[in-house]
Amino acid sequence: MNTAEPSLTKTELRKSLLNTRKSLSAHEWRQKSDRLCNHLQNSPLFTQAKTILAYFSCRQEPDLSPLFVTTRKWGFPRCVGKELSWHIWQPGDALHTGAYGILEPLPDAPKIDHSEVDLMLVPAVGCDVRGYRLGYGGGYYDRMLSLAEWESKVTIGIIFEFASIPQLPVDSWDKPLHGICTESACKIAQRKS
Repeated sequence: MNTAEPSLTKTELRKSLLNTRKSLSAHEWRQKSDRLCNHLQNSPLFTQAKTILAYFSCRQEPDLSPLFVTTRKWGFPRCVGKELSWHIWQPGDALHTGAYGILEPLPDAPKIDHSEVDLMLVPAVGCDVRGYRLGYGGGYYDRMLSLAEWESKVTIGIIFEFASIPQLPVDSWDKPLHGICTESACKIAQRKS
C-alpha cells in the first residue's frame, strides 16, 4: 500500500501515481492485470452480474480485456459532450478512437439502459480504503455517479496495488465506490456509518 502523504493535492497525487504506473514494464503490467482479472472473476459481485460496465485500458490502466470473452452483456463508455453514454460491445465489434484517445464503441452501437446494469468496473488513477476515487480530472464518472439512477449501482474501482492509498483528499462531489480490486485482492470499501 502506498503511504503517500494525505497533504498532497489531488493534482500532485495524480501526477505521482500516473508516473509510477507509466514506469511499469510491459511484463509487470501484464502480470498485474492478469492477477487483477483473476481476483475479479472469483468475486461474487462479478460472478452474479449479468450486465457489466467496463472500460478499454489506456495509459497503462489495468487491462480487463481477458474478462470480455466471458458470457456477460458488456457496456463501454463513449464521451458525449460532458457525459458518458454506455453502449453494448462484444469481442469482434468495431471500435473507434474517441476524443481522449480512448477506444469507444461506434456511435450506432446499441445503448445500455441503466436499469440493466449489475456492476460497474471504474477506471481510476488511485483509490483509498473508503472507496474514494482519484480520476483523471474530467469529472465524467463523478457526474454520472451523482445521478439518482446510478447511486444504487455496485461500483468497483480498478487500480494496481501501489495506487491504493490510506486516504485521498475528498471534495463535496466525490462519491465513494463500493469496492476496489487490485492484483492483490478485491476489497469492499471501509465506509463509516
